[in-house]
Amino acid sequence: MNIEEYISSGILEAYVMDQLSKAERTEVESMIAKHPELKDEIEAIELSMETLAFATAVTPPSNVKEKLMTKIEPSEKEKETPVIAMQPNGSFGALKYAAAASIVIALASAFLAFNYWSKWKSAENQLSDLIAQNQQFADNYNQVNQQLDDIQNAVAIMNNTAYKRVVMNGTDSSPNALATVYWNESNADVYLSIQNLKELSQDQQYQLWAIIDGKPVDAGVFSPGNSNSLVQMKNIGSGAAAFAVTIEPRGGSESPSLETMQVVGNV
Repeated sequence: MNIEEYISSGILEAYVMDQLSKAERTEVESMIAKHPELKDEIEAIELSMETLAFATAVTPPSNVKEKLMTKIEPSEKEKETPVIAMQPNGSFGALKYAAAASIVIALASAFLAFNYWSKWKSAENQLSDLIAQNQQFADNYNQVNQQLDDIQNAVAIMNNTAYKRVVMNGTDSSPNALATVYWNESNADVYLSIQNLKELSQDQQYQLWAIIDGKPVDAGVFSPGNSNSLVQMKNIGSGAAAFAVTIEPRGGSESPSLETMQVVGNV
């Protein structure tokens, strides 16, 4: 893996968020020692996360102050409790101001704590969403790559002169049906391209047959749903004179149901 692939893999973000095992962290730190540019990348990730945290700051609900004041205001019972009057003196006045200051400090501390907690929670949720989106992008990327690989393999087989191309046209029971077989007689490989075959019920499947020495030979079952590209079927021996597709019970049959034949083509 080159350094660009390593950076785009997402492992540095996981390292910054402390989501790696001890062995994985050791591996990342080893890579950082070998590649100083990774340190710059980590600093950039940390800066991005810090910027995200501040950018997503939220104002605390307006009722926070009211709830806090409710907690510290005396209850009705406490209000009714007789208070013995005392003559004020210097020490009592100082104590009164100290108590008032402590209440202000407590309110400010509670407000700041709630504010920072809200910011952290919002940033954490958005970061989780970003991680989920990155995973979805990675899954989509892998799926597209697999589809491209399938298409490239299909094109290679279709252009390979070692494969005989057998077009199977629709029968009277299904005149619009169409499928094509690519058969390599030297290695017995058989691939199927489905152009137009109708959907079947859950208890049915299509079955491909090779006609060898006048007898049908099972070449495997398939469903139209797996026809994104070429479908690899069972290998068959040499000497096939024709191919045909019938509708059979799910799992296939030992012999073809000729009345359900959909397509047929001679080699």
